[in-house]
Amino acid sequence: MGFADDHLSPLIDEGLGNSAYLIDLGAGRALAVDASRDLRALHTAAERRGLTVAYAADTHLHADFLSGAVQLGHDQGATILASAAGRRAFGHRGLADGDEVDLGGLTLRALATPGHTDEHLSFLLLDGDRELGVFTGGSLIVNSAARTDLLGTDRTEELARAQYWSLRRLTELPDSTAVWPTHGAGSFCSAPPGTARTSTIGVQKQANPLLAAPDEDTFVAQLIESLGSYPAYFDRLGELNRRGPAVLTADPALPALSARQVRALIADGGHVVDVRPAADYAAGHVPGSLSIPLRGQFATWLGWLLPDTAPLAFVTGEAQDLGELVWQAYKIGYERLAGRLAGGTSAWAAAGHKLATTSFVTADRTNNRPYVDVRQESEFAAGHVPGALNIELGGLTRMAADAPEGAVIACGHGERAMTAASLLERAGHTGVAVLDGGPADYAAAHGEQLVQGTEDTHS
Repeated sequence: MGFADDHLSPLIDEGLGNSAYLIDLGAGRALAVDASRDLRALHTAAERRGLTVAYAADTHLHADFLSGAVQLGHDQGATILASAAGRRAFGHRGLADGDEVDLGGLTLRALATPGHTDEHLSFLLLDGDRELGVFTGGSLIVNSAARTDLLGTDRTEELARAQYWSLRRLTELPDSTAVWPTHGAGSFCSAPPGTARTSTIGVQKQANPLLAAPDEDTFVAQLIESLGSYPAYFDRLGELNRRGPAVLTADPALPALSARQVRALIADGGHVVDVRPAADYAAGHVPGSLSIPLRGQFATWLGWLLPDTAPLAFVTGEAQDLGELVWQAYKIGYERLAGRLAGGTSAWAAAGHKLATTSFVTADRTNNRPYVDVRQESEFAAGHVPGALNIELGGLTRMAADAPEGAVIACGHGERAMTAASLLERAGHTGVAVLDGGPADYAAAHGEQLVQGTEDTHS
């Protein structure tokens, strides 16, 4: 058994594609690295090992989730470790390149690795002179490097060049050094799909395509070319993390609301979010509500499609985990949660209000409708229905007019497509249908072959 097996607990957020880490330092003390504000998994892991978090380290000012470091400092007295260059507005121990922290037997050394952000640090964990592993955050990630466009397109190339040198610096560590990144598969901070979440320096030197680039210019071109779209809320969270998230003194709740209260919320500019499965939404929903099924990716689409400044009411199913809903919202800074419609759509109808429906059809019942694919461009390019129009879900609000009337809306399975249909219906589209399935189902039902590439088929 190695160090990681005995002392390190990865805490994976499948929805955001990230990993936090809890490290057992001995004597009942722990180090947490890049912990999210949703600390439920961390608390469970710490309690199982009988640990209190003594140190909470953040590799960078995160754009995709609110940090849990401030909460850990408040609740457990953890010393917060972060880059001094980040100008954080709360108490922390500011570190610069080469600074070391004695963890009581182990040592944490800060390595300046700018690129993903200006103030980015990697943390090298040492046992004496032996390099156990390095927490690389959004610098070196498995088979890639994190995106460099979060501080604006005018700085993308500059930060990509900084990322080049940061990765080269990390590859000077011994090949046996474990690589423990924050961003992994599923992250919009640019991790490739289907990869492992941890690695070693030696494996990355052999397998990471960016490290195979023959020179800096090639590296920069490859990295920038790989950058797709990212959720709108990313533009807000860096500054919120610099200021420090508000400390919570109790678990946030989701009060019950009457149909009358939900109607009043809508009238005041609030939004209704229906988190039930796509099929339930299709069968009957509050008119004008937005379908975002409650699953791992819920936070991503909530933060991409709605502002954080308007109150939100939710329509939920009987068996759905309200705590999961609330924590997914809170971890990305959405705190104006007015409550949930008590009794759901049945209560809405009982109060005399109409329900809307959306066609949810199998591939053999699409009736030659125009086909709109709302997956990411990279997914679309990997294989799509001939003649399909690609409008990414994240851009659909501003491009609703480009969607043909009476289209069948599709993604990989139906969840994102139902969200897209709800957006189009809010924009005034009628006769929209959602494909219950994905491109392969449609192609099989219509005797077609999927095609690759994006030529003349996307907006």
